[in-house]
Amino acid sequence: MEGRRVRRFGRWRSNQTLLPVRVNRLSNAVSCWYCDCKSSILNEPLFRFGRRYSRFLKAWFSMGVGFSLAVLFAVTMILLYEIVQILCLYYGNTQMSNVMSKYLFGFSSTISGLTISVADIGYLCMSSFISVSVHELGHALAAASEGIQMEYIAVFLAVLFPGALLAFNHELLQALSKVSALRIYCAGIWHNAVLCAVCAWALFLQPFILYPFYIHDEGPMVLEVSPTSPLAGHLSPGDVIISLDDFHINNAQEWSQIIDVLTEHSYQTFQNNSLLENSMKSSSGKGYCIPYSLVEEGKRVSLEGNRTCPDELSAFITIPCSDQAMVDDDNLEVNHQRDGGVFHCFYDKDVLKLEKCGDGWGRLPSNRSSCFCSKEATCFLPLLSTGVAWVEITYSSSSPPQCLHLGRTRVIEDNNSKENPCVKTFVFVGDAISIKHSVLLTSYQPRWSAKFGAHLPYVLERLLMFTFHVSMTLALLNSLPVYFLDGEAISEVVSHYFRILSPRRRRTILQYFLFGGTVASIIMFGYIMSSFMF
Repeated sequence: MEGRRVRRFGRWRSNQTLLPVRVNRLSNAVSCWYCDCKSSILNEPLFRFGRRYSRFLKAWFSMGVGFSLAVLFAVTMILLYEIVQILCLYYGNTQMSNVMSKYLFGFSSTISGLTISVADIGYLCMSSFISVSVHELGHALAAASEGIQMEYIAVFLAVLFPGALLAFNHELLQALSKVSALRIYCAGIWHNAVLCAVCAWALFLQPFILYPFYIHDEGPMVLEVSPTSPLAGHLSPGDVIISLDDFHINNAQEWSQIIDVLTEHSYQTFQNNSLLENSMKSSSGKGYCIPYSLVEEGKRVSLEGNRTCPDELSAFITIPCSDQAMVDDDNLEVNHQRDGGVFHCFYDKDVLKLEKCGDGWGRLPSNRSSCFCSKEATCFLPLLSTGVAWVEITYSSSSPPQCLHLGRTRVIEDNNSKENPCVKTFVFVGDAISIKHSVLLTSYQPRWSAKFGAHLPYVLERLLMFTFHVSMTLALLNSLPVYFLDGEAISEVVSHYFRILSPRRRRTILQYFLFGGTVASIIMFGYIMSSFMF
């Protein structure tokens, strides 16, 4: 029986025995906490390819050595910084930990309400398979270029954690030079980094690649609407979002950004202010020019009594504009005192047809005052409480047959036309953040009227994003100075270059280094996971 070296999660283990390199049958291990599935079908093809392009692959993986060593040093310094912060030994920038976790490890400890859908689990599994395959392929090709054939490749499940491993002949690995060994050990990290770069470039070039078939950044299109979404009765798959509060929306990212801004405005706290001032701030100054005739017909409610409008009516209050000549009408009972007055109840559908006023809208003619209305009307804004937003959503409906043949440019030009059957507007009143993730949007619109293929750009985009983060996480995890990972093997080889130390002293320092890195990593990831849960 020959000695072997097995790699699990990046670790290269010694002092074990296994079958010779050429095997016809492999036994799979099964226990209550561990099971695996071994295969040697790729041994010969990968070895022939590695030997054939040995010179090119050695140069390729030599670049990976420099990159991996730099990442190992950087991640070690970051790990030390994180532990110092967690142990409260350094009172620096408290946001640095969240930034590092988000951009280096693919997640943030400040995420609230973290949810994952069944589709996300599918993307995660596919991206994990791709990232792990690329990682192990790097080790296999690097070893083949050095003349070492792998014994088998296996996928396994340890408790609940999946993984993959490669088995190599230990004696042949021990006979390699330190540079050759580093090329093999660093190959997985290097390949994951390259995969991240490929995914980033693919995401950047995706609009150009799909240009013959899809329109990009000309309005997000609705793919799905959750049955529990407050927008379920208004939007349907195929509709295109045009604007939020007159702010034109070009893509799905702008949809999320504007909703975040609206949510921030609605949750601002106001103290020692009148109801009128609080309402003006909560509604962000979004008003409507309501004619006096409609005011007289509407229901008036005293601010001192019940402040709830009946049925489907919404409450409005006037804006006291200094540049507007306010009409003193006793019949309107408008009182602009700070602590008193009345508000009026109107139907949303009637208000949406009127001219806008106030400075909270996305666009207003530049030659008019922000709250100017005609002599027959006055400026009213919604009376809202903290955490409640008034959001006017304009979209192009796909339900009329003639709308399927209109281009995006035509829809924008006809946005102000009240006779356009394709453009519809409705108002959402409530917590704006509730509509952010309840509607699935894509920044791509098919150039044909059929809905076939509408999900393809979204699926590709999500798969590339998941693969980028999983591959980056896998590369960084294997760069940590931790037992059972590639960082252990890399650190072991690097320690041999410190020849001023005796072999015994090098082994001692290496064990302290790996033990400290393992403990620090457990503390850091435990801290991050606890911040998710609490």
